[in-house]
Amino acid sequence: MRSCRRIAFACGLAVLVLGAQLTAGASAAPTAPDGGRPAARTLYADGPSGRFLVDGTWLRRLDPSDVGQRAGWQRQAAAVGWDEVSVPDAWNARDESVASYLGSVAWYRRDLRLPAGSARRSWVLRFESVNYRATIWLNGRRLATHAGAYLPFELRLPRRILRRTGVNRIVLRVDSRRTSSDFPPAKTDARGRPLGGWWNYGGILREVYLRAIDDVDIAALSVSTELPCARCSATVRWDAELRNLGARPRTVTVSARWGARRLTLGRATLGPGVTAHVGRALRVANPHLWSPSDPHLYDASVRVAAGSRTLQRFTRKVGVRSVKVTGGRLLLNGQPLNLRGVGLQEDSRAHGFAIDNAVRDRQLGWARELGSSIIRAHYPLHPHTLELADREGVLVWSEVPVYQVETEELAKSAVRDAAVEVLRTSILTNRDHPSVLLWAIGNELSSRPGPAQAAYISAAVAVARQLDPGRPVGIAVGAIPGVGCQSDYAPLDVIGLNDYFGWYPGPAGASADRDLLSGYLDEMRACYPKQALMISEFGAEANRDGPVEERGTYAFQSDFAAYHLDVYATKGWLSGAIWWALQEFRVRPAWDGGNPWPSPPLHQKGVVTFDGAPKPAFATLQRLFRATRQFDAR
Repeated sequence: MRSCRRIAFACGLAVLVLGAQLTAGASAAPTAPDGGRPAARTLYADGPSGRFLVDGTWLRRLDPSDVGQRAGWQRQAAAVGWDEVSVPDAWNARDESVASYLGSVAWYRRDLRLPAGSARRSWVLRFESVNYRATIWLNGRRLATHAGAYLPFELRLPRRILRRTGVNRIVLRVDSRRTSSDFPPAKTDARGRPLGGWWNYGGILREVYLRAIDDVDIAALSVSTELPCARCSATVRWDAELRNLGARPRTVTVSARWGARRLTLGRATLGPGVTAHVGRALRVANPHLWSPSDPHLYDASVRVAAGSRTLQRFTRKVGVRSVKVTGGRLLLNGQPLNLRGVGLQEDSRAHGFAIDNAVRDRQLGWARELGSSIIRAHYPLHPHTLELADREGVLVWSEVPVYQVETEELAKSAVRDAAVEVLRTSILTNRDHPSVLLWAIGNELSSRPGPAQAAYISAAVAVARQLDPGRPVGIAVGAIPGVGCQSDYAPLDVIGLNDYFGWYPGPAGASADRDLLSGYLDEMRACYPKQALMISEFGAEANRDGPVEERGTYAFQSDFAAYHLDVYATKGWLSGAIWWALQEFRVRPAWDGGNPWPSPPLHQKGVVTFDGAPKPAFATLQRLFRATRQFDAR
């Protein structure tokens, strides 16, 4: 059994299981077009050198009856029955049926030659996101399995299987059928209809890379910054995990940059297969702080060399800032926050979740146009989006897809452990981004936690504190009157309230009256005086013209936004509010979202339509967001 490396760059959501060797047909000559050599480029800057983008044309074959593995598709030489697609790919992006949402099986394959100069190198295959269960073969031999989406995983390509000079064939079987123990889980309502918060797109949803390693690999890199106070000196700490993948001992020197400055982190001698850590702390007087008004980034990249020969570089940009919760307020660099922002879904009409950087740029551009200083998603965002947020000064509520998991599932230790592992991977992958404001461990779990959820909260907070002690930990909960104070939230720093007063009726109609909102917020402040409170969601559907009193009209949505933001403005202790969501997206086949005249499967609380047109509420949010002092610009 082969475990996924739990590291910042190379980790996935679950265990990689080394498969048995397959035999018949493993060396058959391929008849599919040769994919050629991948290009030395990436879709984001952060990370190690030696990455090659395996994009362009792949072959795909749908397998709704799940017969492919028994039929030997992993060893099939001919391309008969396979269609050309461009990866990233969501195979059901244009299918809004119940069967599409419930998930299916599809296969992907790609022929390629290794880049030039590969004779001495080791090679790693990296997937940024596959939904949901993937089995990977190389040249007819099974390498590994992986479960989970929205986070990367890597596997080393064995030398005995990899063809250095010929054509290599990568084959994936992808199974998007969810279970009640997955993240997010499969669920149904009382009528047997599927539930869920966003469409279940199957496929290779983000890009694929080959990564070259010249004996010594930077298996993980952490560059953390500590800022005791806004006018204090900062401490920068590098921790590079090195691994010798070669057959002989190597002595290496590890150096780093801090802006224009160069410094040596240390030296290490590593035997074959040995892992070692090299690190150093640096005191920085009068640091240039990162903030939304001045998102200054330092180059903290690392180089590993043997003598004068560079073995690997690792690009890393960081910001110096502090995030703390003091007296029930979120503080950035010692200044209280009153953020305004929007929720995101990485969705598009044509491609589902298999979007490109142009779509990501457009979404963040709309958020900035609104006057947003924070964005939120129910899963870790693509690295390009996080890098853009770093550069633009947009904060990120970083959440894992532990979404509406039932209490009976959380009562299972295996499910809790798996959820904590997702959080661990997210933190290790993204903790050096200054834009990440906090780690959110889930969304809309039971509003009365009980022992199972309490155990998960305690375990998740402990892992977050261990891996990233300088960042708050939070959760998003349903804002339901009458629930009362919950002591199980005590380990958390931030509590997000999903506020739909005046939209969803809630239990027994308890939240149908928007006039109850102000009093409810005051009750929550009394319950949690030491924790920072934010509005993690608020919103109303809109898809038509009509009177302001009619739910689902553009006028109702605009009035809803203005009313709620006006109430929030009276609560000086609130640390922010996030409209759900920026743009329309697909949810599930029977979705109505509380709208008397819905357009399933579309979630229409977005202030931008699925096709990119602003609704009237866009201007309402823009006016009120821009009129709010969200942070101290000093």
